[in-house]
Amino acid sequence: MSGGEGGGVAEPREGLSAVRSGRGEAGGGVRRVLVMRPQHGVEFSMKELNSISWNVGETPNILVPNANGTEEMEATMIIDILRRAKANVVVASLEDKLEIVASRKVKMVADVLLDDALKQQYDLIVLPGGLGGAEAYAKSDTLMGLIKKQAEANNLYGAICASPAIALEPHGLLKGKKATSYPAMWNKLADQSECKNRVFVDSNLITSQGPGTSMEFSLAIVEKLFGRERALELAKTMVFV
Repeated sequence: MSGGEGGGVAEPREGLSAVRSGRGEAGGGVRRVLVMRPQHGVEFSMKELNSISWNVGETPNILVPNANGTEEMEATMIIDILRRAKANVVVASLEDKLEIVASRKVKMVADVLLDDALKQQYDLIVLPGGLGGAEAYAKSDTLMGLIKKQAEANNLYGAICASPAIALEPHGLLKGKKATSYPAMWNKLADQSECKNRVFVDSNLITSQGPGTSMEFSLAIVEKLFGRERALELAKTMVFV
């Protein structure tokens, strides 16, 4: 991006890095390049409170519910990264068919319907976000009942984006817990003391903020389940760090 009329150079903008154009003085002198991750190579991190072991075996059984309106980036990151880590991920549709239409009209196909998913037990249940998806989760007595049993048994559960505030909070699933969510919904959290963290773990609960934090969220789950070394190896394979 070069200067405006008259050969002037545009003022630097936040997030942009100035570099020499290499076209000579007559060419305008300075161009600006958008640097999306200026600290690429810096390791990802999460904040954790009341740390407990999440070691549930080499092949954890993980349930990822989907519904119409689910945020597709978040769902895809969670499913893909956990499968890369060799977890057994079951994607369950809350609709009356396997195909759901995500928040940006992307069509996704689940493995099973939710009722069929109930035939198994899960080490971890993770809710993607998306306002429509989160509202569908909150309205599902079957799903909310399953997560309540998970929490009461001190088993693992998590949510990202709208889901902590829309699905977990109203059902008492954040009671006594600190969490984060999509920033516009922080005011719906009873305890907002840790909401500014991109990824936050409180004992058996993990929460995160939105599409842009979904890779960190998923890698943090990998770290808790399998250890830092595997999470970093996976992050490097995906060129995240």
